Amino acid sequence: MFMVNELLVNLVNSVLGHGKRTSRGNIAYHCPLCNHPKPKLEIQLLENAEGKHRWACWACNAKGQTIRSLFKKIGVSPDHMIELSKHVKSTFTEPFHTTTSTILELPKEYKSFIDNPSRVARHALRYLKSRGLTPQDILKYNIGYCEAGLYANMVIIPSYDSNHKLNYFTARSFTPEPYVKYRNPTVSRDIVAFESFINWNLPIILCEGPFDAIAIKRNVIPLLGKNIQPQLMKKLVQSCVQKIYIALDNDAIKKAIEFCEELLDIGKEVYLVELSGKDPSELGFESFTKLVQTTQPLTQYRLMERKLQLI
Repeated sequence: MFMVNELLVNLVNSVLGHGKRTSRGNIAYHCPLCNHPKPKLEIQLLENAEGKHRWACWACNAKGQTIRSLFKKIGVSPDHMIELSKHVKSTFTEPFHTTTSTILELPKEYKSFIDNPSRVARHALRYLKSRGLTPQDILKYNIGYCEAGLYANMVIIPSYDSNHKLNYFTARSFTPEPYVKYRNPTVSRDIVAFESFINWNLPIILCEGPFDAIAIKRNVIPLLGKNIQPQLMKKLVQSCVQKIYIALDNDAIKKAIEFCEELLDIGKEVYLVELSGKDPSELGFESFTKLVQTTQPLTQYRLMERKLQLI
């Protein structure tokens, strides 16, 4: 009987977050390609007879034969790829930089809402309004939409780094009951989202998605999922920011507590924002701001209490 390589599991967890073990050596994760709210990405961590580790997302239908192909698709760091080669039979021979040198651009079908009064634009604007966005939000974040192509009938929310260079974008369908709800570019998410709006000398709020960040408005970084990526963690550690607010959805409370503990250990003043079943985009700016203002800094004692409550 073969055993799962736990070192390999730890590596995959470091990239995708802790998964849920299912059966036959498989582990289910939240898919970084489609951001489905449930863990739909299943990876075969028990090596098969061909020496492969098959993976598939049951939401967006992405699939592959090896963990290496998954890592390349989501654009992990060279260090992760090197570490992977220590735990699987197949190794990579081509220079890794060939997979990370892609220049990210907005979809060629991207359109601005300015002076675009088409029927599709009106549908997209109606969707954004239903999510609580204002015309000012649309202009501030350079939000657009696509009528055709891979991102047809989706709104496009760009992210820019500290030099105002595009470092990511998210796409959300604005049609009812879409076949694909989310679609993101196949580049690394190891970035600081919305960094162009961040003042590293002021308190920072971490949330899950871009709509949450837009609702929060002030000095907020969306994680684009449920994990703090290495680049963001590095910035938090090295910056002057002292107060950090963690505002993840209730289904990610264990993750939130892990982040709180890690940030407390490096000397930051950490606040765990309890959302009580509603995410920031549902709460809206005023209600969320009041919640933040009444949140007390997390102590080691309170942290231990919250951890025990989850057992």
